[in-house]
Order: sequence, then structure tokens, then C-alpha cells
Amino acid sequence: MKKMFATALGAVVCFASQAQAADISGAGATFPAPVYAKWAETYKATTGVGLNYQAIGSGGGIKQIKAKTVDFGASDKPLKPEELNAAGLYQFPTVMGGVVPVVNLPGIKPGQIKLNGALLADIFMGTVTKWNDPRIAGLNKGVKLPNLPITVVHRSDGSGTSFLFTSYLSMKNPTWASKVGASDAVSWPTGLGGKGNDGVSAFVKQTMGSIGYVEYAYAKQNKATYVMVQNKAGHYPAPSAANFAAAAAGAQWAKAPGNYILLLDQPGAAAWPITGATFILVYKNQDNAATGASVLKFFDWAYKAGDAAAAALDYVPLPAAVKGLMRKQWVMNVKAGGKPVYVSK
Repeated sequence: MKKMFATALGAVVCFASQAQAADISGAGATFPAPVYAKWAETYKATTGVGLNYQAIGSGGGIKQIKAKTVDFGASDKPLKPEELNAAGLYQFPTVMGGVVPVVNLPGIKPGQIKLNGALLADIFMGTVTKWNDPRIAGLNKGVKLPNLPITVVHRSDGSGTSFLFTSYLSMKNPTWASKVGASDAVSWPTGLGGKGNDGVSAFVKQTMGSIGYVEYAYAKQNKATYVMVQNKAGHYPAPSAANFAAAAAGAQWAKAPGNYILLLDQPGAAAWPITGATFILVYKNQDNAATGASVLKFFDWAYKAGDAAAAALDYVPLPAAVKGLMRKQWVMNVKAGGKPVYVSK
């Protein structure tokens, strides 16, 4: 199984030392993999403790934590309170970011193409098939659109990025909602499947006329041509940390059972419409107190020392008040033998 993960494109982010008994393991979302890799690198240099993180998609992360093959799971699709309780799990957010459509079109610059949610859904449905379609042209007056067929690129694995993207499309297009729906794995009506955000990025980069969706850090790192998406206020904000933060500004974490929050299609002139938090999943009752403590200690360190690295990759760090709330939750929710495994100092 591990060999299969390692051979997948970009599937493994590994900062582990085989000799270190204190190393921790996690698996799941590719959405936060760039920032987890950066945090792991710095944490290893600072503490000597390594992190072995397999970026296999949110669906895989949920399966692995439920199977207890890793110390923590990671998912961009938050689990609802009833699913958390049924599995004995607790979830908490680490950072927030944005999902962005990316294209490969000759002569088109980043941010030059504008789409709204309903049209984006029809493109991914396969009902709008050419880039010079009148509906696309109507939103992009003055832009020379190529007479090229549209090739859709989507995730092939169970993906929290897909969950956020398809949830947004379902909110904006009733046909999509009824025929395809919102999930981490859907029956895609058309297109090519890539594994992970990196797999989608690679397919788009090599396929002229393509459109896909990736977490913004991947778009930025690959210098991809991103698409502007109309938000709830009718504006076309650029994807950026500031605009992801604008979408997250009204999040009521203290009132969210199980920390279940979606940040899609939020009000505000600057709000990026496909924004989401990413989450860590751990067992409420830890089999090994030291391991549970190591996981929480790593993310507590990231809360304290990881904001600059997150911001540099265009993720949005959690507000200080939310971090404080999570630290209190750790004491109440993550225990071994009835006692908290970790208390932040």
C-alpha cells in the first residue's frame, strides 16, 4: 500500500526519520500538503521530531484514520457531528484557503477569463463544450476567446477539494445539484481524472483547452492561469489570501457543533466564493497518550510559529481567538485513560 502511494504523482510528503521513535504519521488532503510540508521541515529542524504525511486525498485520509493506520487524518471535507461521534473522532481546523479554476488557453493571462457559478457547473457538466461559446463570450467582452473544445479535468480520488468545488456548483446550479451533487467523490459527467491537486495541475498544464480546479497554492506554485469567479455580491475578486480571509470573516466557530463549517459563497464584496478550511481528525480516546500528545504538540507549534509560512503560500491562518478555542477543545476532547493527552503552555 505504501509503495503504491509513493509512486503516485506527488503522493507523499515525507519529513520522517526512520530512527526517530517520536515521529508522527498522517494522511489525507492534498489541499494543505504544501503548508504541512513546510511546517514539517521547520519542526524537524527545531525539535528533531519528523512528520510522515501521505497526501492521498481527503477520502483516503478519512479511511486511514478510521482504520488506525496513521496518527491523524486530514480532510478538507469536514465530517458532520453525527459521523464524528459514530467513529469516535474529533476534528479541528488548521488553516483556510481557496479552490480556484485553472485553464490552459493560448493568449489568455491569469485572471483574464471570468465565469459565474452556474456557467462553471455547465462547463463541468459537459453542456458548454467550446471556449468561444456565446455564454462565455457574454461574460468576457473584449477577450479573444479561442475556438477550442473544452477539456474538463477533475479529481480521480476522494477529495475534499472536490467536495468544496462540487458543493459550490450545487449551490449555484440546480441541474448540477440534482444530477451530480456535492461529495468528495462524484460521478463526473465528463473529463479526465487526475490524482491529487498536483495531478490535476499536471493534466491542465499539458492539455490545451483544459479547465480544472486546484487549491490556490498549487495554482500559484505552477504559475497556472486562474479564472475569476463571480461572488455572491456580484463581484469578481482575485484569488488571494486577503480574499479568502474576507470569505472566512463571518465564521462562527464557537457556535459550530463538531467544528463543522463551510465557507462557500459568503457575502462581502471581496469574498472569494470557493473558500474552505482544512481539518485534522484524531481519536477522542487515544490508544497511546504520547502519540496523541505528539500530534497536538505539532499543530500547537504550527498555530504559534507557522502563520508566516502559511501566509507565504496564500493560506489564511486561523484567528488567534479560534486557535485559543481549539486549544481548550483539545483538553476536553482528546484523552487517554480519561485524562487530556496534551495541554498547551
